[in-house]
Amino acid sequence: MNPLHLYKHSARSICSAGGQNGGGTELTAFGRRLIAFYRALEKESQIALEKLTRNLTQSGAGDAADFQQVLRRLSMKTSARNQFAGPVVSLKEGVVDVEVSIQLDPQLVLTAIVTRESAESLGLAPGREVLAFVKASSIVLLVEDEGHDTRISARNRFKGTVVRIHTGPVNSEVTLDLPGGRHVLTAVITDDSVRRLGLAVGQPVTAVFKAPSVFLVAMD
Repeated sequence: MNPLHLYKHSARSICSAGGQNGGGTELTAFGRRLIAFYRALEKESQIALEKLTRNLTQSGAGDAADFQQVLRRLSMKTSARNQFAGPVVSLKEGVVDVEVSIQLDPQLVLTAIVTRESAESLGLAPGREVLAFVKASSIVLLVEDEGHDTRISARNRFKGTVVRIHTGPVNSEVTLDLPGGRHVLTAVITDDSVRRLGLAVGQPVTAVFKAPSVFLVAMD
């Protein structure tokens, strides 16, 4: 969006008549501030784009197609707090559903379950880039005791470290840093659960969510 569109002012507020007979114009104080803001925004945008380009180049994904793909990811809006991206590494087909494994990181594989119809319409296949979304309310947090193996049916079980707890009137947002340092996961749980689990920043916690709770978007 052009920053100039953010301001609904008449031309008179940006410039005023100048010269002895009004034969020219000069910028008002507001106009000068607006241009300074626009130039500062352009500079910050350029810095951000240059940084993104360097990161893509260093990771070996510096071509135009990958760059456009990243921009599409950044522009997508969704209500799901947790958004991930990666290639499909395997598909396990059932009679009705398909189990999809997505490589988020060398240490992280996310599992989703979608219908066969959805898998076909998305064109899912090994190597296909997808976006995976998980609502924060679908995530359960476990504090595991050493020497005890907690058995659960949920396919996705990510161990992480609490990096932030944002408390609210009823519920709290708990953000975990996942292994590898590239991904975070946010869960919404009750304040009572935070107290009962004794959650604190720096504490190791396991995030659990079911494969059907993950919904996928295929990248063109």
